[in-house]
Amino acid sequence: MSDHPRATGKAHAMVAGKMLALAVAMFGFGYAMVPIYDIICEVTGLNGKTGRVSIAEAEAAKVDPNREVIVEFTSTINASGAWDFRPTVDQMQVKPGQTYQTTYFAQNLSDNTTIGQATPSVTPAAAAKYFNKTECFCFTQQVFEPRATKDMPLIFIIDPDLPLNVDRVTLSYTFFSSPGDNSTASLSPSLTSFAQEISQ
Repeated sequence: MSDHPRATGKAHAMVAGKMLALAVAMFGFGYAMVPIYDIICEVTGLNGKTGRVSIAEAEAAKVDPNREVIVEFTSTINASGAWDFRPTVDQMQVKPGQTYQTTYFAQNLSDNTTIGQATPSVTPAAAAKYFNKTECFCFTQQVFEPRATKDMPLIFIIDPDLPLNVDRVTLSYTFFSSPGDNSTASLSPSLTSFAQEISQ
């Protein structure tokens, strides 16, 4: 009879250990999914992810003088961020193979220094792999002082191989506050507490 409490304690310890391992795995998997998802989207064009080319590659592209494509620029702001974020122009008429430049305006509406990050997408999705950038504010995180504003550059080129049935492309950016070092801020309270405990 004396072995029963000991066996029960071991069983509870095993269950607790498995739950702890599961929580750690879920925590790591959530962070790993973001870069993995971005890589998959970049390779396959899933979800309209845009591409990146060098300046040399852009300069070597052959311009199609007989074709024009309308590029529309839109923006959204993540609900958790205190931002003003919008394109400086609503649309441009471009020739595939030629490099163009525009900007997006952003302002930190809070009284704190904040890091912003933008994620792009293109519609129709079939056009995503033909929309390339040589420079973009979305390549890096943007640091804003309290109430600070920025005109953030975007230099892009439409690949001449863009399907002929596509004559209008929409580039959309979602702007949000980067978690920075406070990476547990968006977790549920239980996982936040767990993350803080294992980091100590």
